[in-house]
Amino acid sequence: MSEPHEMTAAELSAAYKTKDLSPVEVTEALLGRIEALDAQVNAFCHIDAPTTLSQAEASEERWMAGAPLSPLDGVPVAVKDLLLTKGWATRRGSLTVDPKGPWDEDAPTVARLREAGVVFIGKTTTPEFGWKGSTDSPLTGITRNPWNKAKTPGGSSGGSSAALAARFCPLALGTDGGGSIRIPASFTATYGLKPSFGRVPAYPLSPFGTVAHVGPMSRTVRDSALMMNAITRPDARDWFSVPYDGTDYAAGLGERMKGKRFAYSPRLGYAKKVLPDVEALVAAAAKRFEAMGAHVELIDPFTGDPSEIFQTLWWAGAGYLLGDLPEERKARLDPGLRKMAEEGAKISTKKYLAATAARGALGSMLRQFMERYDFIVTPTTATTAFDVGQLSPLEDDGRAWMQWTPFSFPFNLTQQPAASINCGFSSDGLPVGLQIVGKMFDDAGVLAACAAYEAADPHFHKVPDGF
Repeated sequence: MSEPHEMTAAELSAAYKTKDLSPVEVTEALLGRIEALDAQVNAFCHIDAPTTLSQAEASEERWMAGAPLSPLDGVPVAVKDLLLTKGWATRRGSLTVDPKGPWDEDAPTVARLREAGVVFIGKTTTPEFGWKGSTDSPLTGITRNPWNKAKTPGGSSGGSSAALAARFCPLALGTDGGGSIRIPASFTATYGLKPSFGRVPAYPLSPFGTVAHVGPMSRTVRDSALMMNAITRPDARDWFSVPYDGTDYAAGLGERMKGKRFAYSPRLGYAKKVLPDVEALVAAAAKRFEAMGAHVELIDPFTGDPSEIFQTLWWAGAGYLLGDLPEERKARLDPGLRKMAEEGAKISTKKYLAATAARGALGSMLRQFMERYDFIVTPTTATTAFDVGQLSPLEDDGRAWMQWTPFSFPFNLTQQPAASINCGFSSDGLPVGLQIVGKMFDDAGVLAACAAYEAADPHFHKVPDGF
C-alpha cells in the first residue's frame, strides 16, 4: 500500500472500509508532513491539530462501527481562507480582518463537508480577499510552488493548490472569481473545477458578485467528483443556487468522448501572448481527443476581448468592499488591492450597468455557440508559473494580469463550468494546464471529459522534488 500522503481520497476511503488504514493514522501522518515541510511553501495559514485529530477520532469510530457518514468520511480536506469555518478565524489574507470573530458559522461547502464527516486539516493561504492570480498577502507573506519554490503556485487558491501538490492533503476547497481555482491548478499540476454558477451554494455572497464560484480541487478528477457529490447539496442561504438534482458526479466518469464535439481555441480570438510550450502541449491535448473519436474543430468562440467588461465588474466589487474604509485601515491593505479599490469606487453607475449589459450579451452569445459544441478546450493560462512577488510576468500596468489569464475570466462572465487539468510540463519543468469548458450546468460532462483526458495522458502521479 502507498504511504497515506500519496493516496487519493478514493483510495483512502477504500482503505478505511477494509480497515487497512484509519482516519487517525492518516491525519497524524499528514499533520506531521505539514509540520516538517510546509515552511518551504507556506500553504497553510491555520493549523489546529487537536481539533483536527478529534474529527479524525470521531470518523474512526464511525468506520469501526460500519456507519460512515459518506465515502469522504475521515478524508482530510484543506479549506481556503476565504470560506467561513466554524471555530476557526477566516482572515481572508488581510490585516484588516479582526481575528476575534465571532467565527460561529460554516460556509455552505464547509457545512456539507462537515456533514459528510471529513477531517479539516487546516486553512490555506490566499492573496488579500482573493484579489489576484498569485498568492501572497500582508497577513501571511509569500506562498511558493512546490514544483519550483522560486515560483508562485498561482492564485487566489494558491495555498490550496500548493497543499495538494506537496501531498499535504488529497482534497481542498477553492474559490474562483476570474480563474482562482484553474490558475493555481495549472501552475501546480493539480486538478480544479469551477462549477456552473449556482451549482455549488455559496454564503456569504462574494462582494465581486456573480462572477464568483466555489469548487473542488484535488490531484485526480475522481476525487473532485466525489467532492462535488457533497458540496452541491442545497443550502437556503444562497438565493442564487440552482435546485439540487442528486447527480452522482463520479458515476459518469467513464463516458466515452467518441462523437463529442470540441471547439479548440488556442487564443480565444484575442489572446496576444501565449508561451510556445503552452500552445504546443495544448495542441497535443486536442489531438488526444481526436484520437478518442471526438470531432475537434479549430474555432474561436469570442469575437472580441471581454477584459473591459470583467475589469469594470471586478474593480467595482473591490471598490464596494474596501473603497470606504478609513485611512488607517486602507494603509494596511496590499497596495495593489488598495489601488484597485480606489479606482473601483470611482466607477459610475452608468458604466457598471453598461458592463452588466455587455456581459449579458456575451453570455447569450456563448449559450448559442455551445448549441453546436459540447466542450471548448483552451490553455488554462498563457504562461507557466512565474516568480513569487510578481503580479504578472508581463509589464505591470495594472491590467497586465488579465493578459496572462485571458482564458479563465471570460468563463466567469458566462458562468459556464470550466476545469483545468495538467497536460504536461514545459521545457523548464513547470506544469501546463489544459482548460475544458462545458455547456452551462453540464458539470458532469466536464468531469467526464477531464477523466477521459486523464486516462489518456496521466500526470497526477508525478511529484515535485523534495515532496
